[in-house]
Amino acid sequence: MARFFKITALVPSQTRIRTQRELQNTYFTKLVPYENWFREQQRIQKAGGTIIKVELATGKQGANTGLI
Repeated sequence: MARFFKITALVPSQTRIRTQRELQNTYFTKLVPYENWFREQQRIQKAGGTIIKVELATGKQGANTGLI
């Protein structure tokens, strides 16, 4: 069974706005495979965004940590 993280993040929009003082942010929620989590985290932070919430979407919680 594949494990996915459900992440909610906030990233500044890429489009140019009339004045530099205005800043528009974009919220999004997406499923990220466990293997790609680090790459996705780096991408969001390099874009100037922040990660708001991370949840385990599929799989058992603590499956690889010996907590079963």
